[in-house]
Amino acid sequence: MSDASAPRHVLYVEDDRINIVLMEEVFRLMPGWVLHIAETGAQAMEMLPQVMPTLVLMDMNLPDMNGLQLMDLVKADPRLAQLRCVALSADVMDDQRQRARAAGFQDYWLKPIDVRQLRLALEKL
Repeated sequence: MSDASAPRHVLYVEDDRINIVLMEEVFRLMPGWVLHIAETGAQAMEMLPQVMPTLVLMDMNLPDMNGLQLMDLVKADPRLAQLRCVALSADVMDDQRQRARAAGFQDYWLKPIDVRQLRLALEKL
């Protein structure tokens, strides 16, 4: 039985400090949500089984791998395969969006992050 008042967790996989600070500010105003930060794909893979987040927000350009490579690792792990993941990128090209969706991302959001879009998506969860 799950507790409706239990906090929900988001893992934000991002290496840009400015984007991290923005996201921390957004989540500071969102009771019931806990934000976790991973700055590399390897760090994300270490944290994911421990956190088991409600949502993973994943930058597509990380220092050690790209978002598609990280999603391949997530999907290959049976414990993580069902996680809800959203790709984040400044790349507006349709082929990048299509590759992200084909890799298993539920959505593809453009940077800079639309804070209103983020809040609405979290409310839907």
